[in-house]
Amino acid sequence: MDWRDDARRLGSAEFRGLSAASPVEHIDAAVDGHRLAEGGLWVLVGTFEGRLDAWRFARAEHRAPAAAPPAPHRRWDGPVASEWSTSLDEDAYVAGVRAIRQDIRAGDVYQVNLCRVLSAPLRAEAPGPDAVALSDRLSHGNPARYAARIVIPETDAMPGAWVVSASPESYLSVTGAVLSSAPIKGTVAPGGRMLDKDVAENVMITDLVRNDLSHVAQPGSIEVTELLAEHPHPGLVHLQSTVKARLDGVHDWTDQMWPDLLAGTFPPGSVSGAPKSSALRIIAREEPEPRGPYCGAIGWIDADARRAELAVGIRTFWWDATEGGTLRFGTGAGITWGSDPRGEWEETALKARRLIALASADTMSP
Repeated sequence: MDWRDDARRLGSAEFRGLSAASPVEHIDAAVDGHRLAEGGLWVLVGTFEGRLDAWRFARAEHRAPAAAPPAPHRRWDGPVASEWSTSLDEDAYVAGVRAIRQDIRAGDVYQVNLCRVLSAPLRAEAPGPDAVALSDRLSHGNPARYAARIVIPETDAMPGAWVVSASPESYLSVTGAVLSSAPIKGTVAPGGRMLDKDVAENVMITDLVRNDLSHVAQPGSIEVTELLAEHPHPGLVHLQSTVKARLDGVHDWTDQMWPDLLAGTFPPGSVSGAPKSSALRIIAREEPEPRGPYCGAIGWIDADARRAELAVGIRTFWWDATEGGTLRFGTGAGITWGSDPRGEWEETALKARRLIALASADTMSP
């Protein structure tokens, strides 16, 4: 039997330049993170709330990324566009932005990422709807540097997962002892102009990421190699910075590497806020639903090759069997003192509109 047949039957994961099949072991990486540096190919899905699931795969294949995304060749039966609902409607979201501005005025926090979760019924038998069809559709209509597809059936031995992502944002990238993170803060429609608050927000979060990486970095090795660069993506433009560092000797693919790295950086600063502890408290107060893998971490760790690529789980769909089957998608915006409440709502709509349209029969205004 070809190993790709195993992938369809037992579970698989697909990333840019990597295919994996047949998960053989599961760990809670928040407890047993030392295992991630011992050997093997691990696929990780971390929820924003702090659950860190990692599966070791029996088969994996690194390859050169395709020059162009393939045209969809499988039918995707997505949710009806009109059946999407949101955890925060416009009035509730605007009220949340105003409350956060008062927190900033009081000096409790400088920036908070406020998110909402969109949900639509999508009936399917376990392990879920056709993830290959959806990921092909996204790859063609919204190509992304950190696109991912993970489908792992639930068994008595391990939990399952169903995630399809079109993330453009790097959370942690590791090659040997070189570590990098590239936070995105600031979003406009093509042809638009970044606001002063977008620039201030990006600088704040870049500094937070520098601090987060310092927990495992060789002293003096942290540098900002890209600051406030505008990157075009389908339907929008993002402001991105990049921070690089070298792992110190204590963390250079040792047992302490991943426990300390994840503890020091998770959840990603770009989707939480600054200071992170205050932002997380305010997020828990303002958001009525958990984010799940949205704004968490999605990616792979190849301990044998001493490489890893984890994305921030934005532009991400996930499915669960709730009420016969529910497809979810998250969207959000960074709130600062300079935020316009209605403008922040519009930013969440801009980020969601293209992806929701691709996943549905027609477009919707989220």
